[in-house]
Amino acid sequence: MGGMLPSHLWYVSYGSNMSRRRLGCYIAGGTPPGSMRTYAGARDRTLPTADHAVTLPGSLYFAGESKTWGGGVAFYDHDSPGETAARAYLLTIGQFVDVANQEMRRSAIEDDPLEEVLRTGLPGERHSAGPGRYETIVRVGEHEGLPMLTFTAPHGMDAVPHTAPRPAYLAMLAEGLREAHEWDEERIEGYFAARALRGQPSS
Repeated sequence: MGGMLPSHLWYVSYGSNMSRRRLGCYIAGGTPPGSMRTYAGARDRTLPTADHAVTLPGSLYFAGESKTWGGGVAFYDHDSPGETAARAYLLTIGQFVDVANQEMRRSAIEDDPLEEVLRTGLPGERHSAGPGRYETIVRVGEHEGLPMLTFTAPHGMDAVPHTAPRPAYLAMLAEGLREAHEWDEERIEGYFAARALRGQPSS
Protein backbone atom coordinates (compact mmCIF):
# COMPACT_ATOMS: atom_id res chain seq x y z
CA MET A 1 0.00 0.00 0.00
CA GLY A 2 1.48 3.33 -1.01
CA GLY A 3 1.01 6.75 0.54
CA MET A 4 1.07 7.71 4.18
CA LEU A 5 0.79 5.17 6.94
CA PRO A 6 -2.47 5.38 8.90
CA SER A 7 -2.61 7.60 11.98
CA HIS A 8 -5.89 6.24 13.39
CA LEU A 9 -7.55 2.92 14.14
CA TRP A 10 -10.73 1.61 15.76
CA TYR A 11 -10.32 0.52 19.36
CA VAL A 12 -12.99 -2.10 20.05
CA SER A 13 -14.13 -2.50 23.66
CA TYR A 14 -16.31 -5.37 24.84
CA GLY A 15 -15.93 -4.54 28.56
CA SER A 16 -16.31 -1.49 30.77
CA ASN A 17 -14.81 0.86 28.16
CA MET A 18 -18.02 0.48 26.17
CA SER A 19 -19.12 3.25 28.55
CA ARG A 20 -18.02 6.55 27.03
CA ARG A 21 -17.34 8.19 30.40
CA ARG A 22 -15.29 5.17 31.49
CA LEU A 23 -13.18 5.37 28.31
CA GLY A 24 -12.92 9.11 28.93
CA CYS A 25 -10.90 8.39 32.07
CA TYR A 26 -8.38 6.46 29.96
CA ILE A 27 -8.13 9.39 27.53
CA ALA A 28 -8.49 12.49 29.73
CA GLY A 29 -7.62 10.97 33.12
CA GLY A 30 -9.84 10.51 36.15
CA THR A 31 -11.64 7.97 38.33
CA PRO A 32 -14.66 6.09 36.89
CA PRO A 33 -17.74 5.65 39.12
CA GLY A 34 -17.38 2.61 41.35
CA SER A 35 -13.66 2.20 40.60
CA MET A 36 -10.83 2.17 43.11
CA ARG A 37 -8.35 3.36 40.51
CA THR A 38 -7.52 6.78 39.06
CA TYR A 39 -6.20 6.81 35.49
CA ALA A 40 -3.40 9.04 34.23
CA GLY A 41 -4.99 9.47 30.81
CA ALA A 42 -3.43 9.54 27.36
CA ARG A 43 -0.78 11.90 26.05
CA ASP A 44 -3.37 13.18 23.56
CA ARG A 45 -6.49 13.91 25.63
CA THR A 46 -8.80 14.55 22.67
CA LEU A 47 -11.92 12.43 23.10
CA PRO A 48 -12.91 10.18 20.17
CA THR A 49 -14.84 11.94 17.43
CA ALA A 50 -16.60 8.79 16.20
CA ASP A 51 -17.83 5.49 17.56
CA HIS A 52 -20.24 2.76 16.52
CA ALA A 53 -21.80 -0.45 17.81
CA VAL A 54 -20.12 -3.71 16.81
CA THR A 55 -21.07 -7.37 17.20
CA LEU A 56 -17.96 -9.55 17.25
CA PRO A 57 -17.75 -13.27 16.49
CA GLY A 58 -16.55 -15.02 19.64
CA SER A 59 -17.39 -15.23 23.32
CA LEU A 60 -17.31 -12.89 26.29
CA TYR A 61 -16.34 -14.40 29.63
CA PHE A 62 -15.42 -13.18 33.10
CA ALA A 63 -12.29 -14.33 34.91
CA GLY A 64 -9.55 -13.25 37.28
CA GLU A 65 -9.72 -10.79 40.15
CA SER A 66 -9.83 -7.08 39.40
CA LYS A 67 -7.69 -4.78 41.56
CA THR A 68 -9.83 -1.93 40.24
CA TRP A 69 -13.32 -3.30 40.86
CA GLY A 70 -12.98 -6.56 42.76
CA GLY A 71 -14.48 -9.69 41.20
CA GLY A 72 -14.01 -10.98 37.68
CA VAL A 73 -13.34 -8.86 34.60
CA ALA A 74 -14.36 -9.27 30.95
CA PHE A 75 -12.23 -11.10 28.42
CA TYR A 76 -12.90 -11.99 24.80
CA ASP A 77 -12.20 -15.33 23.14
CA HIS A 78 -12.06 -14.67 19.41
CA ASP A 79 -11.90 -18.40 18.61
CA SER A 80 -14.92 -19.53 20.63
CA PRO A 81 -18.37 -19.72 19.03
CA GLY A 82 -20.87 -17.03 19.93
CA GLU A 83 -21.43 -13.30 19.59
CA THR A 84 -20.05 -10.48 21.70
CA ALA A 85 -21.51 -6.98 21.83
CA ALA A 86 -18.86 -4.28 21.59
CA ARG A 87 -18.25 -0.63 20.75
CA ALA A 88 -15.60 0.73 18.40
CA TYR A 89 -14.00 4.14 19.03
CA LEU A 90 -11.88 6.07 16.54
CA LEU A 91 -8.54 6.75 18.26
CA THR A 92 -5.10 7.79 17.16
CA ILE A 93 -2.54 5.01 17.25
CA GLY A 94 -0.84 6.81 20.15
CA GLN A 95 -4.09 6.95 22.11
CA PHE A 96 -4.70 3.24 21.55
CA VAL A 97 -1.22 2.46 22.85
CA ASP A 98 -1.80 4.68 25.90
CA VAL A 99 -5.14 2.95 26.62
CA ALA A 100 -3.47 -0.43 26.18
CA ASN A 101 -0.62 0.53 28.53
CA GLN A 102 -3.08 1.60 31.20
CA GLU A 103 -4.93 -1.72 30.82
CA MET A 104 -1.55 -3.47 31.09
CA ARG A 105 -0.60 -1.26 34.07
CA ARG A 106 2.45 0.05 32.24
CA SER A 107 3.69 3.63 32.09
CA ALA A 108 3.32 5.55 28.84
CA ILE A 109 6.59 6.13 27.01
CA GLU A 110 7.52 8.16 23.97
CA ASP A 111 8.23 6.12 20.83
CA ASP A 112 6.57 3.04 22.31
CA PRO A 113 7.56 0.11 20.06
CA LEU A 114 3.90 -0.95 19.91
CA GLU A 115 3.12 2.24 17.98
CA GLU A 116 5.46 1.18 15.18
CA VAL A 117 3.87 -2.28 15.07
CA LEU A 118 0.42 -0.71 14.68
CA ARG A 119 1.51 1.83 12.06
CA THR A 120 2.97 -0.85 9.83
CA GLY A 121 0.11 -3.27 10.51
CA LEU A 122 -0.10 -6.37 12.67
CA PRO A 123 1.91 -9.22 11.12
CA GLY A 124 -1.12 -11.49 11.61
CA GLU A 125 -4.47 -11.46 13.38
CA ARG A 126 -2.75 -11.29 16.78
CA HIS A 127 0.18 -9.54 18.40
CA SER A 128 1.56 -10.29 21.85
CA ALA A 129 2.81 -7.24 23.72
CA GLY A 130 3.58 -9.44 26.72
CA PRO A 131 2.23 -12.32 28.80
CA GLY A 132 -0.30 -10.27 30.83
CA ARG A 133 -4.03 -10.59 30.77
CA TYR A 134 -4.71 -7.67 28.39
CA GLU A 135 -1.44 -7.85 26.44
CA THR A 136 -2.68 -9.82 23.42
CA ILE A 137 -3.94 -7.54 20.65
CA VAL A 138 -6.44 -9.09 18.24
CA ARG A 139 -7.47 -7.68 14.88
CA VAL A 140 -11.24 -8.21 14.71
CA GLY A 141 -11.99 -6.57 11.37
CA GLU A 142 -11.84 -3.35 9.39
CA HIS A 143 -14.14 -0.34 9.17
CA GLU A 144 -13.86 2.52 6.70
CA GLY A 145 -10.43 1.30 5.68
CA LEU A 146 -8.96 1.28 9.18
CA PRO A 147 -8.18 -1.78 11.33
CA MET A 148 -10.40 -2.69 14.29
CA LEU A 149 -8.34 -3.90 17.25
CA THR A 150 -9.08 -5.11 20.76
CA PHE A 151 -6.98 -6.63 23.52
CA THR A 152 -7.58 -9.68 25.65
CA ALA A 153 -5.85 -12.53 27.45
CA PRO A 154 -3.44 -14.83 25.60
CA HIS A 155 -5.50 -17.92 26.46
CA GLY A 156 -8.99 -19.09 25.55
CA MET A 157 -12.05 -19.07 27.79
CA ASP A 158 -11.71 -22.75 28.72
CA ALA A 159 -8.16 -22.34 30.05
CA VAL A 160 -9.05 -20.48 33.26
CA PRO A 161 -11.69 -20.59 36.01
CA HIS A 162 -14.52 -18.12 35.51
CA THR A 163 -15.26 -15.63 38.29
CA ALA A 164 -18.33 -13.48 38.84
CA PRO A 165 -17.95 -9.71 38.33
CA ARG A 166 -19.04 -7.13 40.88
CA PRO A 167 -22.23 -5.09 40.30
CA ALA A 168 -20.31 -1.79 39.86
CA TYR A 169 -18.30 -3.34 37.03
CA LEU A 170 -21.36 -4.79 35.31
CA ALA A 171 -23.02 -1.37 35.63
CA MET A 172 -20.26 0.11 33.44
CA LEU A 173 -20.76 -2.61 30.82
CA ALA A 174 -24.51 -2.05 30.97
CA GLU A 175 -24.05 1.69 30.45
CA GLY A 176 -22.04 0.99 27.31
CA LEU A 177 -24.59 -1.49 25.99
CA ARG A 178 -27.37 1.08 26.44
CA GLU A 179 -25.32 3.84 24.77
CA ALA A 180 -23.97 1.89 21.80
CA HIS A 181 -26.57 -0.83 21.21
CA GLU A 182 -29.65 0.84 22.75
CA TRP A 183 -30.48 -2.34 24.66
CA ASP A 184 -33.06 -2.32 27.45
CA GLU A 185 -32.44 -3.73 30.93
CA GLU A 186 -34.06 -7.09 30.17
CA ARG A 187 -31.83 -7.70 27.18
CA ILE A 188 -28.73 -6.60 29.10
CA GLU A 189 -29.53 -8.91 32.03
CA GLY A 190 -30.13 -11.79 29.63
CA TYR A 191 -26.83 -11.09 27.87
CA PHE A 192 -24.90 -11.24 31.14
CA ALA A 193 -26.76 -14.32 32.34
CA ALA A 194 -26.04 -16.19 29.11
CA ARG A 195 -22.30 -15.53 29.54
CA ALA A 196 -22.32 -18.13 32.32
CA LEU A 197 -21.34 -16.09 35.34
CA ARG A 198 -19.91 -19.10 37.09
CA GLY A 199 -18.10 -18.67 40.39
CA GLN A 200 -18.72 -16.25 43.23
CA PRO A 201 -17.39 -12.74 43.77
CA SER A 202 -14.38 -12.98 46.04
CA SER A 203 -14.75 -11.33 49.40
